Amino acid sequence: MGDNHMSVRRFRRIQHPFSGHVLDLDPLLYGNLDQWPHLKELVQSYKADWLKDERKYGHYECIPPPVFEQQIFEGSDTDLETELRLSTRHATSEDMDDEEPSTSGRQSSTINSVPAQKHLGGPPLPAYDPVFHWVTERAFIFGQRTSELPASLSPRSEYMFISGGLKISVKLVSLNLQAGLVEPVYGTMCLYNKDTREKLSEDFHFRFLPSDFQDEASGIQRRSVFSLEAASTAICLLIQLEKHVTEEAGITPSVYTRKEPVHLLEREKQKLQAWARIMPFREPFAWATVPLFDATVTGGVGGFTSPSSPLPQLILLGSGLMEGSLDSDERLVAGDSKHHEPRQHEPVLVDVPYFNRVKENYTEETLLDPKRLTHKPVKATLRLEVERLSGGDLETDVLSECGSFNGSIDGEGRETSMSRHLQNGSAGYTKGGFSGRSIWSAGEKHGFGYSASGGSSSEFGRPDFKAVEFRTLSKGEPLAQILHCLYIYPQSVNLSKKRNLFIRVELRKDDSDIRKPPLEALFPRDSDSSMQKYGHSQVDISTKNPHFHDEFKVRLPAVLTPSHHLLFTFFHVDLQMKLEAPKPVVVGFSVLPLMLAVQYRLDGTLPVVKELLPNYLDENVKQKMEFLDEGKVVFRLRSRLCSSLYSVNDKIRDFFVEYDCYMLKGSTTWGPELLEAINGLKNVESSAIPQFLQPILNMLLRMIGDGGETLQVAAFRAMVNVITRVQQESTDGGDRNKFLVHYVDYAFDDFGWHRDPVYPGLCNVWRSLARSKAKGYRVGPVYDDALSMAWVFLELIVKSMALQQSRTCIDNLPLGEDLPPLQLHDEVFKSIGQLYDCLLTEVHERCKKNLPLAKRLNASIAFFCYDLLSVVEPRQVFQLVALYLDKFGSVCQGMLHDCKLNFVRIVSDHDLFLELPGRDPSERNYLASVFVHELFITFDHEDPGMKSKAARMLAALMCKHEYDLRYQSLDDKLYIAQLYFPLVGMILEEMPVFYNMKPMEKREVLVCVLQYLHHLDDVTLIKAWQRSAAQTKLFFKLLEECQDLFEYKKAGVDGLIGAMTLAEQSTGPIRYSEKLSPSVNISLMEASCHDGRWSGPHATPEGTSSFWRRVSPQFVSPTNGYSMTDTVVQAQAAAAGKSNTPLRTTLHPLLRHKLELWEENLSASVTLQIMEVMEKFLEAVAAGKVMTDYVKLDCITTIFTGFLSRSQPLPFWKAFIPVFSKLFITHGATLMGRENDRFLKQVVFHLLRLAVFRNDSIRERAVVGLQLLVRTSFYYFQNIARLRVMLTITLSELMSDVQVTQTRMDGQLEESAEAQRLRKSLQQMGAESLSPHLLEECGVSGSPLEVTPEGSSEDLWHWSEMADLATTLLKALDAATQHALLSPGTMTDKYGMTEGFHGLAWAYAHVPDLHIMWLLYLCDAHQQNQSWAEAAQCAVAVAGVIMQAILGQKDNVWGKEHVEALCQICPMLKGAVVGEAAAAEVEGYGASKLTVESAVKYLQLANKLFVQAELFHFCVDILELIIPVHKMRRAYGQLSKCHTSLCSIYESLQEQESSPIPFKDATYYRVGFYGSRFGKLDGKEYVYREAQDVRLGDIMQVMGNIYESMVIEGGQTLHIIPDSGQVVAQDLKAGVCYLQITSVDPVLDDRDLDIRKERKLLRSARVTSQVFDRFLFDTPFTKNGRNQGGLEDQWKRRTVLQTEGPFPALLNRLLVVRSESREFAPIENAIGMIETRTAALAGEVEENDRLDGDQAPRLQSLQRILQGSVAVQVNSGVLGVCTAFLSEEPATRLRSQELQELIAALLEFMAVCKKAIRIHARLIGEEDQDFHSNLVIGFQSLTAELSHYIPSILSEL
Repeated sequence: MGDNHMSVRRFRRIQHPFSGHVLDLDPLLYGNLDQWPHLKELVQSYKADWLKDERKYGHYECIPPPVFEQQIFEGSDTDLETELRLSTRHATSEDMDDEEPSTSGRQSSTINSVPAQKHLGGPPLPAYDPVFHWVTERAFIFGQRTSELPASLSPRSEYMFISGGLKISVKLVSLNLQAGLVEPVYGTMCLYNKDTREKLSEDFHFRFLPSDFQDEASGIQRRSVFSLEAASTAICLLIQLEKHVTEEAGITPSVYTRKEPVHLLEREKQKLQAWARIMPFREPFAWATVPLFDATVTGGVGGFTSPSSPLPQLILLGSGLMEGSLDSDERLVAGDSKHHEPRQHEPVLVDVPYFNRVKENYTEETLLDPKRLTHKPVKATLRLEVERLSGGDLETDVLSECGSFNGSIDGEGRETSMSRHLQNGSAGYTKGGFSGRSIWSAGEKHGFGYSASGGSSSEFGRPDFKAVEFRTLSKGEPLAQILHCLYIYPQSVNLSKKRNLFIRVELRKDDSDIRKPPLEALFPRDSDSSMQKYGHSQVDISTKNPHFHDEFKVRLPAVLTPSHHLLFTFFHVDLQMKLEAPKPVVVGFSVLPLMLAVQYRLDGTLPVVKELLPNYLDENVKQKMEFLDEGKVVFRLRSRLCSSLYSVNDKIRDFFVEYDCYMLKGSTTWGPELLEAINGLKNVESSAIPQFLQPILNMLLRMIGDGGETLQVAAFRAMVNVITRVQQESTDGGDRNKFLVHYVDYAFDDFGWHRDPVYPGLCNVWRSLARSKAKGYRVGPVYDDALSMAWVFLELIVKSMALQQSRTCIDNLPLGEDLPPLQLHDEVFKSIGQLYDCLLTEVHERCKKNLPLAKRLNASIAFFCYDLLSVVEPRQVFQLVALYLDKFGSVCQGMLHDCKLNFVRIVSDHDLFLELPGRDPSERNYLASVFVHELFITFDHEDPGMKSKAARMLAALMCKHEYDLRYQSLDDKLYIAQLYFPLVGMILEEMPVFYNMKPMEKREVLVCVLQYLHHLDDVTLIKAWQRSAAQTKLFFKLLEECQDLFEYKKAGVDGLIGAMTLAEQSTGPIRYSEKLSPSVNISLMEASCHDGRWSGPHATPEGTSSFWRRVSPQFVSPTNGYSMTDTVVQAQAAAAGKSNTPLRTTLHPLLRHKLELWEENLSASVTLQIMEVMEKFLEAVAAGKVMTDYVKLDCITTIFTGFLSRSQPLPFWKAFIPVFSKLFITHGATLMGRENDRFLKQVVFHLLRLAVFRNDSIRERAVVGLQLLVRTSFYYFQNIARLRVMLTITLSELMSDVQVTQTRMDGQLEESAEAQRLRKSLQQMGAESLSPHLLEECGVSGSPLEVTPEGSSEDLWHWSEMADLATTLLKALDAATQHALLSPGTMTDKYGMTEGFHGLAWAYAHVPDLHIMWLLYLCDAHQQNQSWAEAAQCAVAVAGVIMQAILGQKDNVWGKEHVEALCQICPMLKGAVVGEAAAAEVEGYGASKLTVESAVKYLQLANKLFVQAELFHFCVDILELIIPVHKMRRAYGQLSKCHTSLCSIYESLQEQESSPIPFKDATYYRVGFYGSRFGKLDGKEYVYREAQDVRLGDIMQVMGNIYESMVIEGGQTLHIIPDSGQVVAQDLKAGVCYLQITSVDPVLDDRDLDIRKERKLLRSARVTSQVFDRFLFDTPFTKNGRNQGGLEDQWKRRTVLQTEGPFPALLNRLLVVRSESREFAPIENAIGMIETRTAALAGEVEENDRLDGDQAPRLQSLQRILQGSVAVQVNSGVLGVCTAFLSEEPATRLRSQELQELIAALLEFMAVCKKAIRIHARLIGEEDQDFHSNLVIGFQSLTAELSHYIPSILSEL
């Protein structure tokens, strides 16, 4: 009764799997065995219940594995589908219900209930180790114990004697004979090895009966289960058929070998049936072998395809049957056993198409002898159903709730499964398929064949036949059930004459009377029959040397005596038909004593006697008996023993005998024979011990517990010897022999309630041996053996204690309470302590010698403490732990420290590690403190391997807590966090220790630190921050390390997410990820290797579907087969450094995807956890709870910079803006200060970068972040000047990273989507109407943009300034976009390139540095194009920007008047605002670079460039600005250079003014653009300023080169309009682009706009310093549509153009902003022509009157004008005017005013010509007299001609 309760508390009582089985054993074994104590012990070892300690190997219930979602990391190409996920607001229920008591054992009243905290993300540990598996992880502990499931309970083996991992069931379905089944056919089936020609299993008997022979009892079992250790092509099924012996002169078996399918005649049938009814004896009929695993042989199982196989038809089932139990490997995918689904093996129907006929009998050796004659095959087909069984097929419920074992099989379940009918060339003999219960229908049963039991399904209720595998008997392993039998194999008999011989076998108790019946000891061949007294062999007909292949199974008596013997009787039988059955005649006898037969294998001969005499076993009687044929007849036979009660070793039998004497006589009286028998066990062969291991150990332990000191020592030494040799016989190479583990874990029960516990005696005798060794006594090798096998004794001691604890407390323990700890007596604990100390000493000494035994012994000691924690008072165990730590010190070297670390790791793996005691705050968890302290010491160890091991220990233990089902409440998690949080303080105190660790080790530690922070309460965390500001700063250094080490990189060196470098991949074990736990790499490696075993060239998705469900249950099977055969090789080669193939590429795509999923979630959880800690810190600092001495708050800024500079998942941005808002609300004054410019600039940069992304939600958060920065600037500075500068600067830097253009389908560039999104974000930034929606979407509550300082009610927020800021940024974006769009044509389009630089310069006008930078770029571009005037203007602009910025400085010599003077040179400087921007200095930018020296430098550059442009009048003004600076600084050398330069400039000016040819600084052309291919230029007009020597044809060629290729690429043509007439859009052709190029003249003076003067003579002869922005050109036309006509028809249109700025400018071309034109009549044109010539000649006359010096230059100019006015050959112009307008008819059409104006103009012209001729006469010399004469003649002639039109001209002149 107590035992039943005991199983509930700690021990589980497991009924022995075969204790309830009814076995065919000697009835004595079921009775009272007190007279045979050893036999009782043997029987009990197979019947007694097992006691399993449920706490020994730990109890761990894991929560469901974490389910991760795909993490989309932000990027410029983030998928739009993630928008829905981010923007949708989920109602997260993160508050956990903690009202229920803690499942961990802590009382809820001791610690206040922890309120649920709202976390930003989940804990990081599950993502770091998502495949954590407790069993797998603890397997890496050195010396780790593993629970060995007994063979009888193992899914791999239902019976120990069926120990192979491969099991095959065979069911006989039907037998079809071509001649028809008319007589009974019997047979046997067994496993047979064709190579060695031996049977591998016992025979399975079956029969096929015709319908006439069937009755209710005729059904027998038809399914047999065979077991094999391993598959082999030589193994087959041997099927042997027999029938009733053939009648002499009767129907011979040859009727079954006929070729033609002729059935037997009715007479033949009746004769055969009549003979079968009277003849009880049988003869061999036929035989066949069915290969099981040889796919090359047809007709066997290996030649057929399994219907359930995932392999295609070309893959044979042989390989399928040879598979091991791969599916039962729980560690295939680490920890994923819950998804494990074993493969289902469907049965295979196999037809055996023919049998070999037997004419001469055979033995198992001669069966396949090639010398045997072959005969015609029997025309028969035997149908088998073959199936490879898995563990689930053999046992449906191995361990039930009460521990019972169910070994039955539901045969109906096998029958109802669909199988495929397989045939092999026997279509004529097989019909139909197989489905349901009935294999054959009624028609098939009667027409073609008969089932084995007449078609009945009665066999479904029968147990299966489990055939014994003989090879297990030779291993010397313990059998799982009681077997006590002997197999007899008669081989042959040599006779003197032919006989029909058969043999009868019987077992007799004695030889007193042959008439007494024998024992019922022979197993029947019919399962419905009981034990038989006799067994008969087959009849070998008419032969002198009969052979036999029969098998007789004999049940042995429980107690063997010398009188037990086997009697063989030889009979001859007459085979003629008579009225009654033939009576056999005795030929002779043979006798085999049973004591001789019970050897493992007997192969010998026996003599044959004619008759037996009484007492024929007596030697004297034997001599009196007569041998048959004078002793020539010899009977050859074999036997095979199969017994778990009888040992063939005489030493063991002697020990059993002496043990019986010891137990029967009493433990106090024993003699030396017992000691001799005990010591004799040392001489037993090692292979013979395991079979009787349990009873031997029980007997020795009984002597250790009951005997005196001498007997205890002898028994202990014998026990050490026995277990040592058993351990040495381990075939698996493990440190713990499975038989010893089975004994300790299951079989040992400390003798129940009947005796005192064994642990005191065991401790005492072991301690005595250890102390003797310590005193220097010689103890022999047994001491070392005891140390090597210490784990056995220590576990026995603990189990004995635990059993005592359970048995003593079970009755008085209230229901529902745990067992109280066992209080060890002082003497016992002292004994244990002394033994423990001795063992520690041995470990310490052997570690110094680097002996491997030290580590094994250390592990045994550690597990001893581990086990004691569950049994005895924990504080007593703490004393042992403290003794261990004292012995090993603090920092040990080499193996010592490794042992100590392993000890701590084992102890910390205890189930109640957190409960010892520690759950009450008043108590300190001693083990946890030891664990933390030892880990930190190891972190400082010099051995890198130790550091890695310690880090892995920490992470594994944290994973164990995290996944433990018991510790899922908030109270539990808080307690765990508080328990390990001191480790963080240790690290902060010794940061060099942390920095010396490798990255992988840092990750292990940091992920645990983050786990603590996730569950830690705010109070504890704030207290840690309050200790020291320096440590707090180091704390945030740890968080920075977390950011670096857990960063998720979107692309590695191999293009794979999170991939490692090749250098890291080429060393050490195979690693697929450096970010995740090492267990992930191991799991992936195992999964890959497994996939390689299951994959192949013909693999299909269906074949691997179960595997992928286990590995990745969230995904379906891959659509294509994926073979890992090659990739695993690549992975191993890469790990060995032989290949550069990244390991991650070798993974299956699903595995790779899952790996990336884990890495994504790890990075996300780490980032969110860090941000959560930052939020708590901000709140604590703002509330004054934490004092900081950080001026720049660098601990915060560095973390936030790390956030923004790394790729983050979308959930991060969802939680970021509220924290970001809180940061700047609480610490805005510090963060916006100049000392934090670098941080603020980085924040601005990344916010602008986010504004480019495709995801709307991310862009919205970027906009809100920028608005929050503006709000902070308003709040603390009441303006946004500095922020404006910073935003502009940052935007310029961002433009280098953003691709603002993209190529269209036609090859042209257009604005990219990134630029469009950035523009949209900047527009949202200044949109007041969108702000409330954006703030709500980003989770910012309240009025975050309200700027109301303390003590004021005025809101400082101004949306107008916000809009202006957005406009400024948009201008910069537009300029950058335009510059990028023009960049591909910059090689030919110099105008577009310079305009791009100009746009950027003025877009960044608010930032002097950027403004100057782009102006200098523009200046360089102009210099490359040799546009010196424009380059000089750029230099002037730079100097002007600097001068404006430094106005008012102390060392400045310039004032506003000087700036105004500079604006006269460069009018574009007017209106530039740089003062505010210069005052808003930003780190790296601003007034620090704006100095007087810089301004002078650029003024000098401008002077140089103006000189090159020959615009000397500008140089004078510039030098006048430079000279005051040199005067103030007394730079006399520079002053001298300036004055020298002035002299040369004045001389150049004088030269220009005195030149007879008017100075022309440049030419100007108007260019109009018409066509869609011109883009933004379409429909616009520009004025181009070109060099002096550029003519109209040159500019046309340049324009054609620039735009022709662009137009042609668009599929259009380019046409240049030759005239300057007005362009009408409707008249232009489609698909043609037009350029209109016209030469224009600048308007220097408003007087020059007089319409009467010709354009070419409007320019003044004097050099002017004015700039100009108006231009004109004339266009002649006629009213009749022609461009040219006579003077009387010629009209003129004068057009005046107004540009957007004056020339010279910063650009070569300026946009025409206004155009005015007027048409003039022909008379006005004529008057204007005359007045123009008059004005030119009058000007020259005035100039000659003014000059008194050298007049040669002026004479030449005068001669040129006079020659063009009064010479005879050119004066037709004036005469033409008179002819056109003063002749009679035209004159009548003129108005009087017009006529008078024309006459007055002509008279004035002639008067000026006359005066000029006079001056010319005074100036010329002798050489010009002829020229002068010609002029006079021409003047007179012109006057005479004019007098005809103007008669008064003669009087006027």
